[in-house]
Amino acid sequence: MEQSFNAYIENSIRQNWDLDALTDYRGATLQYKDVARKIEKIHILFEACGLQKGDKVAVCGRNSSHWGVTFLATLTYGAVIVPILHEFKADNIHHIVNHSEAKLLFVGDMVWENLNEARMPLLEGIILMTDFSIIVSRSRQVEYAREHLNELFGQKYPKNFRKEHIAYHKDQPDELAVINYTSGTTSYSKGVMLPYRSLWSNTTFAFEVLPLKAGDNTVCILPMAHMYGLAFEFLYEFAVGAHIFLLTRMPSPKVIFHAFAEVKPRIVIAVPIIIEKIIKKKVLPKLETPTMRLLMKVPYVNDRIKATIKEQVTQAFGGNFTEIVIGGAPFNHDVEQLLKMIDIPYTVGYGMTECGPIICYEDWTRFKPGSCGKAAPRMEVRVLSPDPEHIPGEIICKGPNVMLGYYKNDEATVQVLEPDGWLHTGDLALMDREGNVTIKGRSKNMILGPNGQNIYPEEIEEKLNNMPYVSESLVVQQNGLLVGLVYPDFEDAFAHGLTLSDIERLMEENRVTLNTELPGYCQLQKMKVYPEEFEKTPKKSIKRFLYMEAKG
Repeated sequence: MEQSFNAYIENSIRQNWDLDALTDYRGATLQYKDVARKIEKIHILFEACGLQKGDKVAVCGRNSSHWGVTFLATLTYGAVIVPILHEFKADNIHHIVNHSEAKLLFVGDMVWENLNEARMPLLEGIILMTDFSIIVSRSRQVEYAREHLNELFGQKYPKNFRKEHIAYHKDQPDELAVINYTSGTTSYSKGVMLPYRSLWSNTTFAFEVLPLKAGDNTVCILPMAHMYGLAFEFLYEFAVGAHIFLLTRMPSPKVIFHAFAEVKPRIVIAVPIIIEKIIKKKVLPKLETPTMRLLMKVPYVNDRIKATIKEQVTQAFGGNFTEIVIGGAPFNHDVEQLLKMIDIPYTVGYGMTECGPIICYEDWTRFKPGSCGKAAPRMEVRVLSPDPEHIPGEIICKGPNVMLGYYKNDEATVQVLEPDGWLHTGDLALMDREGNVTIKGRSKNMILGPNGQNIYPEEIEEKLNNMPYVSESLVVQQNGLLVGLVYPDFEDAFAHGLTLSDIERLMEENRVTLNTELPGYCQLQKMKVYPEEFEKTPKKSIKRFLYMEAKG
């Protein structure tokens, strides 16, 4: 089989010509043939601009069908796509556009309001994604092409445009396809250079392990500018011929819940926080009653109740899915136990932008709870430890998914990529004899205890997040003491008639209770209540580096 990513796109469009492809949630639908026509028009525009193969095209906006079209049109032309997370601040977007040397920028209307074209002098044109109109043009050719686009399209295809006309750029495995700027929980973003082999290998992996077929409904929730959402909520689905519903607004639990109920997706792909919030808001309140707790202890009733809870969870995710795939961040232990107890088909994978993204995965039927699977097909994974079963070590990996390096940043590349192709992930884990990997935390988050013990803040935070009225937390070291920073669930607390001083008292009680479960060297000395949510990356990881020096 040829290792071509663009061949996947070409074949899917031909085979699924008359099927629905992309729907903006509660908006318009494009069929595969409409996507092909729009791709063709963008190619005409690229040609008129003098865009060469290998030139960079940036895209920045909320998820939408036109975002998807822009992405596919760029790669099938042979240009390099630079997806930029729409949550980035304007300064960061300007920086990425300039650093990547993008010639064109496709923007969503909400992003465009905050940008300044004078800050992006290298661009030849800025195109609005809502209708592909040109908002800034620095070349007469671009304007002419856009004004006469339908005419030029008609000249190229006088009889009418058919699937036989499709002939996309023939990609090579090591050719650069995407520069994806990481969201960075630790520092400024770096441009990850992903070659076509990474896109091909990740898409092939999804064909091997996921159950979709042409015509199936799916929901795209995660930002498409993030590799996890892009690879497994868009590219694979498009290659299969699925019907992708794109949430064009902020994916709050309420919006997602309604979308699942309407679309009834065949597969649910999400980050843990989405799964946790839906279960906490829609399912757990019904279990928290004294009667329910009592009934859970009676064996016969227990099975019936489990079946009821399973039905509630199943309905919360649309009632039609074959499995739930979770990745992108650590999964809450209590929520995972609940899913396991009621036999929900779920699995947790592991990856990073630098692998576009998949590194570890296991089918839900063989998945070991608490782990994040084994080395994915075509990937080798090792844990650098004298005793990987008992002593955590850094995960390193090698294979076709791995990036070429960081764009224009050899220094950063050399730090993580060995000459023989092994990538250092910076994540610490255990690996059992079967090859199951269990993440312990980020090596750069690890805190050294008073007598040199390794403290993994993520493990303490997970316990803390399960305590009464805790919405989210961070564990940091300040002046040699371990401190828990907590953003309480104010809504819930106030609904139960608690005051701010009650909340502070409860958090102190939480600290005392938590310490009874922790070894002496990693007990919390202090709790601090934060009045607002912690700042997060678009993947919903807390930006730790902002809180390391938090005083008080």
